[in-house]
Amino acid sequence: MSLNLCPFLRGHTKSNAKPLIETIMNTFGVRFFVKRNKSLNGTVPLYARITVNKESVDLSLKRRIAYDKWNEREGSMRAKTEQDYEIVSYLQDVSHKLYVAKEQLEKEEKLLTSMAVRSRYTGEDEERTSLLQLMDYHNTEMRDELRWGTLKNYFTTQAYIKEFLQTKLKRTDISLQELNYRFLMDFERFLKSHQPKDHQKPCGQNTAMKHIERVRKMVNLAIRIEWLEKDPFVKFKAKFNRVERGYLTQDELDRLEEREFRMPRLEQVKDLFLFSCYTGLSYAEVYDLEPSHLVKGIDGETWIEGQRRKTGETFSVPLLPKALAIVERYKDDVKVRARGKLLPVLSNQKLNSYLKEIADLCEIEKNVTFHLARHTFATTLTLANGVSLETVGKMLGHASIRSTQVYAKVVKSKISNEMQALKSKLGGKEHLSQGMG
Repeated sequence: MSLNLCPFLRGHTKSNAKPLIETIMNTFGVRFFVKRNKSLNGTVPLYARITVNKESVDLSLKRRIAYDKWNEREGSMRAKTEQDYEIVSYLQDVSHKLYVAKEQLEKEEKLLTSMAVRSRYTGEDEERTSLLQLMDYHNTEMRDELRWGTLKNYFTTQAYIKEFLQTKLKRTDISLQELNYRFLMDFERFLKSHQPKDHQKPCGQNTAMKHIERVRKMVNLAIRIEWLEKDPFVKFKAKFNRVERGYLTQDELDRLEEREFRMPRLEQVKDLFLFSCYTGLSYAEVYDLEPSHLVKGIDGETWIEGQRRKTGETFSVPLLPKALAIVERYKDDVKVRARGKLLPVLSNQKLNSYLKEIADLCEIEKNVTFHLARHTFATTLTLANGVSLETVGKMLGHASIRSTQVYAKVVKSKISNEMQALKSKLGGKEHLSQGMG
């Protein structure tokens, strides 16, 4: 009774070799081999031969190794480098899973054949939901629930998963039951090292974490609809690097306001950006603005009221004079009114492209995007001038004060002003005490 599994490391002898799996029955065997007739640039493909009752079937392992590192007589790998030992580890994993597949078939009292073992190993004999099936289901079901800008990020994550499966795991898909901690760690490493064809750099830490968080949300959906019992994310902790949110200083804001552009498109983009700086509205909210969003506030002044796309929370913002002046500028614009809008609208991509041009002309050495205007409103315009967190949060349409605290930077001008006031106060007390003495 012996299982035909060879030792993987060169140097093992029959006396000291330990089989990777326990001896079960004399009709079951697994042996690894290479196909020399498929040699390519000195490398050959790896296969596993599964034998049950003298009937065999071969399983392609989708891996290639250097031919001179394979011991044909022993059916083992001559491991020297770290990469070699990764192959050895992979073969050990394959042998273990083939054993598990055989044991499952026996427990289920199903006919044990070499083909049945291979089919169980590859998942072809069970109608299990796969990872890509889950992603397709999620992206279809959420089509009406998520904004296109959010949904397209899920499609991007799905594309990365497909490429990871093909290039790293040499597979077209995996079942949800195969998801585990190692898969997530390997996917994280892939994201941070993979060189996209349409980008300059691989994913950074936070971008990689966002992709994994999307996978987590889809896996949570699978658990809720009982496609999956065990949560593979139990031990995985997403690690985001803390990123300071940028904003324009008062000096930079003044420079941008004072600069006049000859090209109408740049003047228009400047107006939209400044409107966001003085209201805190995001691109989507500015895009959605219609005349009906202008209301008379509790103070009799003009306010803007609406609903945030992202959270569904309502926002109420009194219009500062500069924001109101921008609204007045476009109230008789035929094109704007024809579209039923309050302000002229452009695509977010064009808007941000023109903002880069504006920043260069204004000598602002920051990554100026439209969302930077929202940060500027929260910091330079409001918090730095003593507006409370609660009030800022209400105007931004935040559901929680914790969301507003992200913007609660203490800018240097505020520190300087408050310390000057403290100096004056302490200086007055000092003179007073000297006079009393």
